[in-house]
Amino acid sequence: MSYAYKGPDYLRRKLITKRTRVLKRYKYYEMKNIARDFNISSPPELRAWQSCIGWCATAVDSMADRLSFREFRNDLFDVNEIFRMNNPDIFFDSSILSALISSCCFVYISPDEDGFPRFQVIDGGNATGEIDPITNLLNEGYAVLSRDKNDNPVKEAWYTAEKTVYYERGKKYRTDPNKAGYPLLVPIINRPDAVRPFGHSRISRACMSLTGSALRTIKRSEISAEFFSFPQKYVTGLSQDAEEMEKWKAAMSAMITITKDDEGGSDPKFGQFTQQSMEPHLVQLRMFASQFAGETGLTLDDLGFPSDNPSSYDAIKAAHVKLRRSAQKAQRTFGSGFLNVGFLAARLRDSFPYRRQEFYKTKPVWEPVFEPDAASLSLIGDGAIKINQAIPGYIGRETLHDLTGIAPGDEL
Repeated sequence: MSYAYKGPDYLRRKLITKRTRVLKRYKYYEMKNIARDFNISSPPELRAWQSCIGWCATAVDSMADRLSFREFRNDLFDVNEIFRMNNPDIFFDSSILSALISSCCFVYISPDEDGFPRFQVIDGGNATGEIDPITNLLNEGYAVLSRDKNDNPVKEAWYTAEKTVYYERGKKYRTDPNKAGYPLLVPIINRPDAVRPFGHSRISRACMSLTGSALRTIKRSEISAEFFSFPQKYVTGLSQDAEEMEKWKAAMSAMITITKDDEGGSDPKFGQFTQQSMEPHLVQLRMFASQFAGETGLTLDDLGFPSDNPSSYDAIKAAHVKLRRSAQKAQRTFGSGFLNVGFLAARLRDSFPYRRQEFYKTKPVWEPVFEPDAASLSLIGDGAIKINQAIPGYIGRETLHDLTGIAPGDEL
């Protein structure tokens, strides 16, 4: 059954509705978000003051830094060569980081002068499409390739199975035939499901809410710190005709002279209000940090509340159980997306209609989420020896490479 294209105008409108959500998450990642002020405790002069906190960036980077793509195993179609020719150190990291922030990114595949595939990563705020839920490839796609200083699209592209149409300032200026048989725009998706086929962002609504609460706590602590440094003082018993002293002179002067009331009243009485404590703000900030850590699978150490004793590899791994499982989930979904990229790139390179089912033996392989230390390497070695004694040859070089991240022949 053929697919009926909805056209670039429909996809352009669809992108506009989604773009604001993506840009909002990039603001949180770049620490440019503005926390709402409730206008209760902030003086009017400080209501516009904003601080920043990097928890959302930490949540994304802690995951992205642990996802290191190695290669495709059983590479029957020489897909690894295509990726090696496309700056893999930058390509994979850029794709993973963008997908974690905006829930998905897109890889634009185009032939170079010699017909060899080249890749360009486009973030989720500049591309969209209609997805096939079976293959996770697009039925049609749309991307903004460049924007002007006012954020208006300058160059756009509409991707179909038969052609790629390019637009400049809304006018079509070039049409390239597509030999791959699928739109040359491939989604890389983080945590897709049946309701949200384009996935979920690592920066969830809970993360953004907790970040806003933490920013307000920091702001209140900054305001309280001023009173903590200079506690408010008072004096009673002065005559109503007494000359009012300038407030900063009274606060900073080493010697203050105040005369007795001429009408026979009592001597002036000096006092000082109880000094404010910073402890409630620290407790509240730690509470928000604990909630954020539970939401993202991090620990309080990751969010700036270090523990007294340094953690071992096993302790770090045990404390990041949720993070490890989320990273393994991301490896599976990202691996499927990268395999789709390699599948279309192979069809484009060879001008041959390979079937998607022919790539089922090609497996994406990742480096370990947690690199083992020397003690863990010893335990892995002992375990491998015992297992191979029970079942000879059960654990081989590739299995140990996957467990340790050390390639055969590499030095420690």
